[in-house]
Amino acid sequence: MIPFIDLSRQHRPIEEELRLAFAEVLRGGQYILGPALGRFEEEMARLHGVRHAIGVASGTDALLLGLLGAGVRPGDEVITTPFTFVATAEVIEHAGARPVFVDIDETTFNLDPDQIEAAITDRTRAIVPVHLYGLACDMDAIGRIAARHKLKVVEDCAQATGSRWKGRLVGSLGDAGAFSFFPTKNLGAVGDGGLVLTDSDTLAEKVRMLRGHGAKTRDHYELLGYNSRLDSLQAAVLSVKLPHLEEWNGLRRQNAARYDELLRDVAQIALPVEPAGAHHTYNQYSILTDRRDALRAHLAERGVPSMVYYPKALHLQPIFAGLGYAGGDFPVTERIQDQVLSLPVFPGLTEEQIQTVAAAVQEFFRKG
Repeated sequence: MIPFIDLSRQHRPIEEELRLAFAEVLRGGQYILGPALGRFEEEMARLHGVRHAIGVASGTDALLLGLLGAGVRPGDEVITTPFTFVATAEVIEHAGARPVFVDIDETTFNLDPDQIEAAITDRTRAIVPVHLYGLACDMDAIGRIAARHKLKVVEDCAQATGSRWKGRLVGSLGDAGAFSFFPTKNLGAVGDGGLVLTDSDTLAEKVRMLRGHGAKTRDHYELLGYNSRLDSLQAAVLSVKLPHLEEWNGLRRQNAARYDELLRDVAQIALPVEPAGAHHTYNQYSILTDRRDALRAHLAERGVPSMVYYPKALHLQPIFAGLGYAGGDFPVTERIQDQVLSLPVFPGLTEEQIQTVAAAVQEFFRKG
């Protein structure tokens, strides 16, 4: 049985470093907002070339606090994609705003910039582009639209730590970048965790207040805030793993390139793309086929795991029924949700395993 992801393979070579980092935190006794968190925040800010990094409890909180920090208020509208994890849109609702969905590009699966302006109204406050599967959105086009209409841009980088757009790391391209450190991400903790990046002093100050119950100084509360801090143990883990991020992303890219070589002659599937300007980090390697469900069953019979991200778009989910969308509103999204299938691509996947996965895919289509 091939694993879809095997975190133990990633941790084994750095296990002693992790133990030492844990021990340092335990001895220090500062488990919340301690020096380990400050160190990791400084490392992330420096890596991305921005002034501020604020660790929070999860990627979901990073999105929520990033939006609130950017000034999203009840009654506002926020434009985003319907083809993403539910957190992207649920935080817009939690902020009191209305998610406004825009269809995706059929080759990148990311928000289609050509359709954004038609969705802008006088209530639109922000755009949340999602760098899906580790592929950066067209941030030039989105940035131009945002500037023209005086909108904030909060990047959803949950699946894309280390991805680049025209040489710049995602998360540094908008007003704020929201990251998730869920264990399966390219940079994963050993529990939940998230982070907000920004170059704005004002936005950073508000996010820091929001994560600590709305207080700028102890016992003086200026905002209705949250309890959302990236704890010191998780920060220590992430500091150990951060220097390996580029190597691990490189291995993901190598695995993806190998799949491309082995599967490029299978006419019945479409392989992932990497447009000019983008540097894909393959949190997922996702193919398209109109026989997705049958292929998935075939793979499972041969011990090859696969996943569907995402089988039902957000505009069709019961929780968002009140927004008034219906089937057919976003035809590209609805076609992709029925065709997309993700194959194992994690660092540590062996050549033999890649060949086994590819052979099982080839066999399915060869048999017709």
